Amino acid sequence: MSERIAVYPGSFDPVTFGHLDILRRGLSVFDHIIVAVLNNSRKDPLFSVEERVSLLKEATADLKSVTVDSFEGLLVDYVQKKKVSVVLRGLRAISDFEYELQIAAINKNLNPNIETCFMMTSNHYSFLSSSMVKEAAMYGGSVHELVPAPVEKALKEKFSK
Repeated sequence: MSERIAVYPGSFDPVTFGHLDILRRGLSVFDHIIVAVLNNSRKDPLFSVEERVSLLKEATADLKSVTVDSFEGLLVDYVQKKKVSVVLRGLRAISDFEYELQIAAINKNLNPNIETCFMMTSNHYSFLSSSMVKEAAMYGGSVHELVPAPVEKALKEKFSK
């Protein structure tokens, strides 16, 4: 039987415990997960792609079956390049599903061999988004229960300037 590999794409600006929850639980389904940081043209990132990759590598250092990478362009091209056929995506709410369904449909149209696997976020993290974390941190709110310690430190450094 071949190894079950998935690509978990996202902007991860920054990575949260919600992202890590999906990743850890995804490892119960997949043998290996490639976390693929993308530069989302629809968002204005706080952290550079290099910073996000670095923070993700720190946050996943204990997960031997995880690789962190980055890409530009179409997800379907990246997935094909990696010789993977499954995309892992997390869902928090109905609004996430509507958006993710559109992305999965266009990806399926562009490459019929790619499947999208949706995983519901644990209830504990259903409210959590990178945008909310950035806003809380920007105004000096505590985010230590929302993000790994290196991310909390990086947020404090960004907003102290």
